[in-house]
Amino acid sequence: MRFAISIPQFSADGAFDPAAFRAYLTRVEQSGFDSAWTQEQMLGSKPQLGPIETMTYAAACTERLRLGCVVFVSTLHSPVHLAKSISSLDQLSRGRIEVGFGTGGKQRPFGAFGVDPERYVARFYEGLDVMTRLWRDSRTDYRGEFWQLTDAAMEPKPFQKPNPPMWFGGSGRTALRRAVMSPGLFSGFFGAGQVSTAKFADQVQIVREALAESGRPVDDFAIAKRVYIAVDDDARSARERINAELAALYMRKSPEVEAAAIAGTPAECALQLREVIAAGAQLILFTPLFAQAEHLERLASEVMPGLGAGTSG
Repeated sequence: MRFAISIPQFSADGAFDPAAFRAYLTRVEQSGFDSAWTQEQMLGSKPQLGPIETMTYAAACTERLRLGCVVFVSTLHSPVHLAKSISSLDQLSRGRIEVGFGTGGKQRPFGAFGVDPERYVARFYEGLDVMTRLWRDSRTDYRGEFWQLTDAAMEPKPFQKPNPPMWFGGSGRTALRRAVMSPGLFSGFFGAGQVSTAKFADQVQIVREALAESGRPVDDFAIAKRVYIAVDDDARSARERINAELAALYMRKSPEVEAAAIAGTPAECALQLREVIAAGAQLILFTPLFAQAEHLERLASEVMPGLGAGTSG
């Protein structure tokens, strides 16, 4: 098992504290976490900093910690711009970047980004094709439905060869099977935070069946899960607080999202997390939505040891 934690991204206008940000990441490196992750939300009322910018700052504050984003809704991006940003960040961090990609689903505000909502899946896979070719090939000629390149070069390439690890963030059977069976593209599946443990277990089963069909080794495709979490000695307070934060993040109250989150005492959280591990998670991304520095300490000292993980500081 590996454990990761979210990077602080929520900062009101003028409230970002550089010293607190650096201190948080220093403790993450000292506390036995494998990696630290951002997420992307371009439009929303909650003040969330952009993932590329946040990871860049985090890279300058750390030395060993792997850094990632799960997920980029790459359908809404120019693949050329996104490829350049990720490649540059992988160089600046000396190869510590991982990236997750997802289509965003039908509910995304495609009109705000000039994207045809009827062709978003095709756009998603073509965009990834453009990015990987720019990362891997010295010159790229491309004649696609959405993008065209002629003798295009992108330098420098990513520090990691041929590119940083790429995770797939999706939920439906067809999407999961296609991701597993896309040769040379994704290295793992990252379950979403709003997905219940039971549903995640079903998704893992779909992934494993697709791996068996394709003949791809199970060890060749990692499985991870984001978990929204609140740890408090008062279980009721933990639940009330995380439900309020989730409603703000998703801009609506959702019993399904609330039920997927884990909240309670350290022992109660560890019990629920063991269910996530039993469902197939090899990496758990803890995502507290308030008091992040306090959660970091409690997760490292009171929750992770109950899951068989020690701490280093």
